[in-house]
Amino acid sequence: MQRVVVPLTTDSILGVQLHIPLPEANLQSYAAWIEARIDDGQGAQVITCNPEMIMLAHQNPHFAQVLKAAELVIPDGAGVVWALRRQGVTVQRVPGIELAETLIQVAAERGWRLALVGGKPEVNAAAIQSWQAQFPQLCLWGSHGYFSPEQEAQVLQALRSFQPQLVLVGLGSPRQELWIQAQRRLLPEAIWIGIGGSFDIWAGKKERAPRWWRDHQLEWLYRLYQEPWRWRRMLALPRFAWRVLRDPSSRKTP
Repeated sequence: MQRVVVPLTTDSILGVQLHIPLPEANLQSYAAWIEARIDDGQGAQVITCNPEMIMLAHQNPHFAQVLKAAELVIPDGAGVVWALRRQGVTVQRVPGIELAETLIQVAAERGWRLALVGGKPEVNAAAIQSWQAQFPQLCLWGSHGYFSPEQEAQVLQALRSFQPQLVLVGLGSPRQELWIQAQRRLLPEAIWIGIGGSFDIWAGKKERAPRWWRDHQLEWLYRLYQEPWRWRRMLALPRFAWRVLRDPSSRKTP
């Protein structure tokens, strides 16, 4: 039976378009859009967008094109939600890890084949083991992300043979978005989503920010506490805020 695809509208932040489901933009509405897309046999690249990505798009034309071409760009970072709300667009933050976990549960219920690509070998294996323990019926295949060019060809061949409906890629941004854009033609009917460091959390190697930090839009700060080497990347946040504040189009129209 053909499902009705959740309608989308678009709103722009500093020239980068994000997709907003109607009538309400939240995790469940995005998951429903993806589920309908799979039911209809239509593939998509899904990008969970944060301020760092938007700032990178201004420096890297190739990455900007990947964002533009993606069928679904979701507001992940707290800064993106803040910028949209300045324009009068009411959205909820949709963390990539939470969207992925919702879709994995649906995959187990619906019998979708799921591929996990990324992480160190032991991390990928532990993440697979964790999900298989939660959902024994889940049809699951995985590969770590530390492959050489020669090994990559084998990974892609195995991925194509497995024919998953859902491919979750954890290679870090922007590598994962660029890799998906280059490889998705192998499985044109699949949904491909970059999920960053989610594998480390699923494998029990790292902890996600406690609920209080998440509820107060401070998950980025907790992650910086865990990974202080990320401070250089975090410099994009004040630059992003400054550009949004100076951009006339970022203000709500009276």
